Amino acid sequence: MDEEIYHPSIPVVTTFDPPPGWKIHSILGPCWGITVRSRSIGGQFVAGLQTLGGGEITMYTELANTSRNEALQRLDAHAIALGANMVLAMRFDSSDLAANTNEIVAYGTAVVVVPDGEPEATSV
Repeated sequence: MDEEIYHPSIPVVTTFDPPPGWKIHSILGPCWGITVRSRSIGGQFVAGLQTLGGGEITMYTELANTSRNEALQRLDAHAIALGANMVLAMRFDSSDLAANTNEIVAYGTAVVVVPDGEPEATSV
């Protein structure tokens, strides 16, 4: 797989605890990035041929990787638009919407974090 992995502009972590040395100043709310993708007829044909030999179906692996990168990129943009400087509790979810169509959602909680020594927020 030659496609580069997307690196968000702000930190995205999978726990709800901010990294050591940081604390939550304010919780801005849920944020997400969604993409719906399908494989082309040619890609479906090649993937079908790969199933005959068993093992990894690289056409679908590439589609999943591209979809996750796109969803993560959109999550990043949504969180920044909300004013966040970090996303906590990030997750991926996926589902089939129709034949050969897949939805990938990246979601989490948009927050503003500050160094641990700064005063607490007066309102959240």
